[in-house]
Amino acid sequence: MIAQPHLDRPAKRVLLGLIALNLLIEGILFAADLGLVGTRQWRPLAYQNGAFWAGLLHNWRPNYAVQPWTMFVTYAFLHGGVAHLLGNMLTLWLIGRMVIARAGLYGFALIYLLSAIGGGLGFGALTLSPQPMVGASGALFGLVGAVIYWQWADRRRFRLGQWPVIKTVLILAALNLVLWVVLDGLLAWETHLGGFIAGWIATAGLDWARRRKR
Repeated sequence: MIAQPHLDRPAKRVLLGLIALNLLIEGILFAADLGLVGTRQWRPLAYQNGAFWAGLLHNWRPNYAVQPWTMFVTYAFLHGGVAHLLGNMLTLWLIGRMVIARAGLYGFALIYLLSAIGGGLGFGALTLSPQPMVGASGALFGLVGAVIYWQWADRRRFRLGQWPVIKTVLILAALNLVLWVVLDGLLAWETHLGGFIAGWIATAGLDWARRRKR
């Protein structure tokens, strides 16, 4: 089954460094919101240049040439406020440790990156909203997808029933539905779905590659 989340020092430093980077970015923007540094325009400017804008995949004009490409990653380092950030970073610490314990540091980095991209793809393909999308939740749902993939693969290997895995997926879907209603449609469920699928596929690919090396 899934290894216990005990990390060596380099892995812990990388995970904490990723969390610290997100905290730093939001900390600067929050301080700017309060007028303590820079200008209150810093957050709008950060969103304009780093958030995921689905319209850029169609006929919108980008602020710079590579923005339609870079936004697939940069959106995951911006958040909608302190509460949004802290919730995501707590999830990253808890789930990230589990993924590093099983996939290793490089495996974690690959799953996280591809899940962020997959979250952007899901949002770009499914949303009807002109509003920007920010947050690490696409990458985080990819990490959840990795953990659930391992549960599925392990239960399949030991010829166990898959109902616990199916139940977990149904709970995640129901939770997204509830939050979407509570937040009046402001939850980017499309990002969560895209990130989850990308994380599952990336983890399955890593497992396949490792089996080929044996």
